[in-house]
Amino acid sequence: MTKRAGILVAVGATVAGLVTAVPSAASTAPPAPGPAASLKWTACGTQAYPALQCATVRAPLDHDRPSGRRITLALSRVPHTAKTSRGPLLVNPGGPGGSGLSLAGFVASALPAKVAAQYDVIGFDPRGVGDSTPALDCVPGYFDPVRPGSVPDSLRSERANRERAASFAAACGEKHGDLLPYMDSVSAAKDLDVIRQALGARQINYFGYSYGTYLGAVYAKLFPERVRRLVLDSIVDPDGVWYEDNLGQDYAFDARHKAFAAWVAKHDATYRLGTDPAKVEAAWYRMRDAVRKRPAGGTVGPSELEDIFLPGGYYNGYWPELAEVFAAYVNDADEDALATAYEDFAAVDASGDNGYSVYTAVQCRDAAWPRSWTTWRNDTARAHSKAPLMAWNNTWYNAPCATWPVAPLNPVRVTNDRIPPALLFQATDDAATPYEGGVTMHRKLKGSSLVVEEGGGNHGISLSGNDCLDAYLVDYLTDGTLPRSGGSGPDAVCDALPDPEPASAAKTSTKAASSTGSAAKGLTLHGLLGTRG
Repeated sequence: MTKRAGILVAVGATVAGLVTAVPSAASTAPPAPGPAASLKWTACGTQAYPALQCATVRAPLDHDRPSGRRITLALSRVPHTAKTSRGPLLVNPGGPGGSGLSLAGFVASALPAKVAAQYDVIGFDPRGVGDSTPALDCVPGYFDPVRPGSVPDSLRSERANRERAASFAAACGEKHGDLLPYMDSVSAAKDLDVIRQALGARQINYFGYSYGTYLGAVYAKLFPERVRRLVLDSIVDPDGVWYEDNLGQDYAFDARHKAFAAWVAKHDATYRLGTDPAKVEAAWYRMRDAVRKRPAGGTVGPSELEDIFLPGGYYNGYWPELAEVFAAYVNDADEDALATAYEDFAAVDASGDNGYSVYTAVQCRDAAWPRSWTTWRNDTARAHSKAPLMAWNNTWYNAPCATWPVAPLNPVRVTNDRIPPALLFQATDDAATPYEGGVTMHRKLKGSSLVVEEGGGNHGISLSGNDCLDAYLVDYLTDGTLPRSGGSGPDAVCDALPDPEPASAAKTSTKAASSTGSAAKGLTLHGLLGTRG
């Protein structure tokens, strides 16, 4: 669940000194690093977000030793312009491993001006990420093509992927062994309180997507008195961190891929892949078999192909372009189309290497993963038998945790009755964070309100063009107003936006033209959220 690209075996290693740790209490938080005036904000605006300012703040590497080694956290800000401020609104795009610096600019521009003006919208790169220092990069070029195929066709191919994942874990330990014990969600949550203190704020408002929902819930558990407003969108199931949550993704992404195939079949006049969704899906798997035998353009094997289509499971706005690529290969044997799509959707640059390194460091440290490869193999084979799209791909993405060189912590129990009512957003068909996660978090956060996008399959749904959802967000950020159903289910339901039109139809469709603003907002947001996050 991290940003992996520009858009996505136990080998007998013995680790000495493994100790299972328990997160320390909030009372161990370090003293404030200084008043708000100590933050030196400098202009760092971009063409898209000209009002952005940047600063850095120092935090303890080990929050239980506040006078020890320090790290640097990179911050961004769009300052409030109203006469009175409602305080800082910290925003996080997920991951773990996602950079939030640009997200501050997006959120400030996507909210109604009168609402945004009341907040200092604060982005940040969590510890280890992006412009924060030190930044992790365990194995540069780890995702360079062509990787081994994800679905094992022999014990030899399975062993190759196991050894590859184990070598990544070992490299992380060798290169960043001094940092890995402190790469976890509890430490990142305590960093948020360092940021709060540096801002000179008594409380923070927090708005997190994807993994950012778990980070926000952990912060609220550790520092309930410091929470003013809490918005969680596309919610991690806190009872499944992280092995069970990833297994749940396998089935959800497969269902989303079937929805994509049905959409392609509906638009057979454009894509010429047939009107039967099952046959369209079968054509996709034949394409995967074909690139296993002969990588398209010399760069797209089956693992790369899966990575190309993964973003479509996060956001249906990518479907038209992905369908064109799919059709070009199947109908015209166009390998260049796949190679170009790989660069657009899946190629991993240095930022992606950093994001994946942080992803593994945090997820492998946050909670226990099976150490027996038999467990991984059996669970993945069971998922693959029903959901063959991403089960093995997802397993190899997380497999470094099978041999991670640092012992796991115990997951935080996020149940909370000490914070103000929170606002939760969840789509019913979200693949990355399935619907049950939103229901579970709703139950655990007393007084929270759950707003559901019925029939929605996108991941990250507020500020993405759905006016119904955004109205609830605006009301909450304006004065704390929340919808209440009085029952045990969702407190409000919004209809999902319609699926996109093929690119050719969209050019001539008045309806599509009228929704251009919403589509642009969705594309911008999902570019910032990335994939695996």
